[in-house]
Order: sequence, then structure tokens, then C-alpha cells
Amino acid sequence: MSSSFFGLTIAYSGLNASQASINTTANNISNVQTKGYSRQETNLSAATCLRAYQKFGTTSTGVNVDSVKQVRDTYYDTKYWANNTNKGYYDKKYYYMQQIENYYSDGTFSTNSSAGFSTIYAKMFNALDTLKTRAMDTAARNEFISDAQELATYFNATAQSLDNLQSSINDEIKTTVDDINSVATKIAVLNKQINIIELEGGYANELRDQRNLLVDHLSEIVPVEVKERQIENSNYSDQYTGATYYTVKINGQLLVDNYEFNTLACQSRDERYNQGDIEGLYDIVWTDTGADFDPTATNMGGTLKAMFEVRDGNNAKNLSGTVIATSSNSITIKNPSITDIDEVNIPESGTIFVNNTKYTYSSFECNTDEDGNITDYTFSINKALTTEDERKLAGKNLEVGTSVNFMGIAYYQNQMNTFLRSFTEAFNSIETKGVDLKGNDVGSFFTGKYAFAGTEYTLDDDIKNTVDPNTGDVTPGGAFNSDGNTYYKLTAKNVKVSDVLLKHPENFSTTVDITNGKDAYDIVEKLLELQSKTVVFRGGGGDTFLQNIYADVTVDTQECKIFSDNYTNIGLTIDNQRLSVSGVDEDDEALDLIKFQNSYNLASKCISVLAEMYDQLILNTGV
Repeated sequence: MSSSFFGLTIAYSGLNASQASINTTANNISNVQTKGYSRQETNLSAATCLRAYQKFGTTSTGVNVDSVKQVRDTYYDTKYWANNTNKGYYDKKYYYMQQIENYYSDGTFSTNSSAGFSTIYAKMFNALDTLKTRAMDTAARNEFISDAQELATYFNATAQSLDNLQSSINDEIKTTVDDINSVATKIAVLNKQINIIELEGGYANELRDQRNLLVDHLSEIVPVEVKERQIENSNYSDQYTGATYYTVKINGQLLVDNYEFNTLACQSRDERYNQGDIEGLYDIVWTDTGADFDPTATNMGGTLKAMFEVRDGNNAKNLSGTVIATSSNSITIKNPSITDIDEVNIPESGTIFVNNTKYTYSSFECNTDEDGNITDYTFSINKALTTEDERKLAGKNLEVGTSVNFMGIAYYQNQMNTFLRSFTEAFNSIETKGVDLKGNDVGSFFTGKYAFAGTEYTLDDDIKNTVDPNTGDVTPGGAFNSDGNTYYKLTAKNVKVSDVLLKHPENFSTTVDITNGKDAYDIVEKLLELQSKTVVFRGGGGDTFLQNIYADVTVDTQECKIFSDNYTNIGLTIDNQRLSVSGVDEDDEALDLIKFQNSYNLASKCISVLAEMYDQLILNTGV
């Protein structure tokens, strides 16, 4: 039978439970604006009954305060993390695609009134049209040559802007990798701190909130997979120790393993993957093993993948082919994916992958058929192949660089190069058929400078034109190889008008025969056809260049914006669902405060009533 004074113990337990609930409510209210805070609640249970040895058998003993735990639903966390990865992916792409869109903006295709390609291109051909009536006018010649150089400068500046953006993204990738490593370190430390507290019977609510907030941040960068399991007593499998084992995977690979963690490192590429790439682009590897971390894998997402796609995106138009021949220091492929000389985007020296093996090449050569299409490529590699190596490589697929299926910086650099090679070759072919005002042969109008093996060259050194004596057709001479003698060397970064013409406009050709008169303009009329009538880019004239490029970039930009908005809205819905469970509602907490206050008052009243009873029992009972 319980003591006569046991009622005080029961009332005290109620007083204690109400006090704990009020304290928890006060803590919730204090953290209503704290980012990542999860609402906490006091978990109560009826205390164990006592054997009363009476007819009623047992007597209740009050209430126990079991724990103060955060209220959180892992289902909503998982949904939030998955959506956050997609949102981060499209937000970051949209941010960078807007910048690329600005580089190609023109009053013709956008609200931006600044002069772009179409304006400069039309201005150049208007000046050329003026030459038909002023072929001998030095001022008219200077105006046209100046406008042509302005067009070249436009491409130089746009290519430089893309280079700067690529460099900026490359730096941000390094910062992002450091951020991932920092998050991994913090989560591992928190795991240990949480277990220390919870092994002693407590519950590390605030530390768990900090850890979840870190995972929220990480999920925006890369896809995350989080698992937490209870650690059981090895001697008693049904007994929970209080500790948990917490792991975080990114892209299916282990980042945090409870108290241990792996780190990523940025590794500069030894070679470029695309002709327009800047030097020193980063790849990502696991620090401990050196194994590659593929940020553009199909199941990847987040801001990290977005940065790599914009930085390296070549629209999956990297060179590939089947190995048909090898020698001790070369590999030859047939059925190449790129057969148009103007579209070749591989660097002079770079990296190739065959049979999961990486090789570097110092130069390459190509053969073409009678229609000018490339039939095969031969790469001079920096490694002596054994007979066994050659046997293993035969018939295998070869890739130059990597395939990134997005229209990123590498794609737009190559599109400009493709247009310029086709346009300038056609322009130079017409121009070099004519003579200057003194009746002398003329050189190339458009040229460029480049460095090879530490020496600077101009394309005039390589573009040696030959003239068919029967038809008068001009063919750029020299074999197509990475050492020169090709328009492959002409890019948006180096294109320019010949220095000779900039200084001596009289050297510009307007006619094929000076005996027709110095004011003859038959060459000019053929050049004017290049403006829109001659096919030079994507089946259209040169005037369609910006229209095609702007269509590419705006479609991708709008797509990124649409998906970004969609995932933002979905994220808000999921976050509201998550907050409905774990968020602090001020109105609910105010009601709880009143409820727990009443409970406290009632428990106090019980003690007061019992005190009066005990006074009566002690003071007024007995002799």
C-alpha cells in the first residue's frame, strides 16, 4: 500500500512535467526565427504503477518526462534534398546562360541596343557596297577595312568574354569543392558530438539541426543520400545503445562515414579537351585514391554539374572514331564523328581516351576525300605502344577529350570558329583571285596570329593559295594538320584583317584585271554575295550566324529559367510541408503555453489541497 504522503510525489511529477513543457515551449518561441531549427516537444508517459495489495491491485504514480526531442519527418527531408539538387542545377545554369546571352545580344534580336554581330556585319557589307562606285577612293577603302576589322574585333572580344567566364567558373568549381570538403568535415565532427551526448541518455536536438542544415546546403551542390541507423548492443541485439551510425553519399559515393570522411581535390588538366578551352581547367578526383569523380554523370545534379556543363559543354560534339591502325607512336581512326574541316574543335595537342586508357598526343593529321570531307585522323601520341597495346586498341572506340551534352562555352567557341573559317576562307578565296591598284597579286584579307612550339606565326605564313590555271579557282594549299597550312588555326580569338591592308588600303583587290580600269569592282560584287547568298554557316548565309547562335542560347536560357521556376515552386511546397511538421508556429506555441500554464497551476493546486489534508491529518487527528 502506498504511503499516505504519496500524493505529494504524484503532484510533484505533474508539476515537473508542466515545467519541462513550458521550458520547451519557451525554447521553441525563442528560436522561431532561427534558420534550420526544428520544433521540439516534451514527451510524457504515465509512470509505472505500484502494487497496492488492495482490491484495486495497483496505484498510479504520476507522470514521467521521457525526453525532449525535435519533431522532424525524414520523408520530407529526402524530398527536399532531391528537389534542392534540381533547383541548384537549373539556378546555376540559368545564371551563367544569362551572361552568355548578353555576349551575343544585338539590337536586332534583343532589347539590348548595343551593336552586336548583325549590326557590325551589315555595316561592313554596306561599306563594301559603297566601293562599287568608289573603288579608287582611299577613304571608302579605309572605311570598309576598318569595319571588317571591327567585325574581327567583335569576335575577339566575344571569345575573350567566354574565356573570362570559363576562368570564373573554373575558380568557382575550386571553391565549391572546398565547400563540399568543409561540409563533410563538419558533419563528421557533429556525428561524434551527437553520439557522445546521446550515449549518456540525452538527445542532441540542436546539433542534429546543425547537421541537417549542412545536408540542406550540400544537396544544392550535389545529389545526397543520407542514412542513419541505430547501433545495437553486440551482446543483446534488441538493446539500443543510444548511438547512431550516420553516412552521407554524394553521387552514390561515400563522403561521410560516421566519424570518418573522404575529401575531393581539384586537379588541373595537363592538356585541353576542346580547342577553345583555356589552360588549367580543373577535373575532380578523390583525394585518398586519386579516382575520378564524374561531375557530369547522368545521375549527377546540383550546382557542381551545372558549372561543369557550362564550362565544358560541347553539345556532345567531341571527336570520336574507330581505331583502324596503330604504330609505335601513333593511332589512326576511321569513321570520324567530325568530317567537316571547319568544324574541327580538337586542340593542337591534347588528350585521347581509348579502351578506358588515357593517352596524350602532340599533333595530329587528317586525310580528306575528293569532296573535302575528312576520312581519317592520325594522332602522334607521347607513348611507345607495344605489340600487345596495338592488339588491344584495334577496333576500339577513340574519343578526344570528353563528351558533354550541353551547349556550353566550348560549343559557342567552336560555333564562332566554324563560321569564321567558312566565311574567311570563302572571302579570301575570292579576294586572292584579284589584283591591287598596281596590278600585283594580293594575299589573304582575313588572317590571324597564333603560337606554336613557342614561335608566333600568322596565318599568312600557312595559307598558301594555289590558282587553277584553267578555271582560276583558288584552293588554300597545304595538308590539313595541326602544325599549320590550314584554316583550322583561325579562331575567334585570333582572327584579324591583314596588317598590310590596315596600313595600305590600296592593296585591297576590287577586280581580277586592272586593265578593266582601276574603278572596276567585279571582285566586290562576288564578295557582296557572301553577305546572304552564299552558304557559309548551317545551310544559310553569313547574315544568319547570330540568328542561329542567339536561338541556341535563348532556348537554353529559357529552358533553364522555366525549370528553375518550377523547382523553386516545388521546393516551396515541400518546404511548407516540412515546416508544417518541424517548423515553429507562434500561434500554436502560444496556445501550448496557456495549456501548460494551466497544467502547472492545477498541479500546484493539487499540492495545496494535499497540504491542507496533511495539516488536518497531523494537527487535528489523534489525542
